[in-house]
Amino acid sequence: MELIVKQRSDGLSEARYGDWLWPCAIGRGGLRSDKREGDGATPIGSWPIRFLFYRADRVKPPPEAHISKQPLRPSDGWCDDPFRDDYNLLVRLPFAGSHEVLWREDQIYDLITVLGYNDAPPQAGKGSAIFLHVAKADYKPTQGCVALAREHLLLFLGAASPDCRVTVCPPP
Repeated sequence: MELIVKQRSDGLSEARYGDWLWPCAIGRGGLRSDKREGDGATPIGSWPIRFLFYRADRVKPPPEAHISKQPLRPSDGWCDDPFRDDYNLLVRLPFAGSHEVLWREDQIYDLITVLGYNDAPPQAGKGSAIFLHVAKADYKPTQGCVALAREHLLLFLGAASPDCRVTVCPPP
């Protein structure tokens, strides 16, 4: 089974997993098949789930998941610098290149499911840090990720098999 993400004709977005249908957030740049670094778009396509990071100080007990998982550390970051060899990879902070800090004060990265977008191998400038993570309460757009309410993300993680994919459909 897969998590299917669609933008509705009214501009809102939804994610379906089996019989479950949830609101979700997508990138501020909409949905794009030609994703580029910094465009804020969520890439269209079908992406495997690579692994899960979680904030052990905030998510107790550890989330039920059938995928590889590990606690997030305050020194974890994600390289979004297309000119670095570490592009679209986990890095340790401090880090000299452009990067995203994964240990955040808000709660959207309390659960970070890393999707297999542009990672086999990464192509410079094609986009990085595409995650399935916790949505803000108002489902405000992301920087290019897909985001679900925390309780929906936990339900999904508990049910999804290791070979599950996140499929982002073209806009209507």
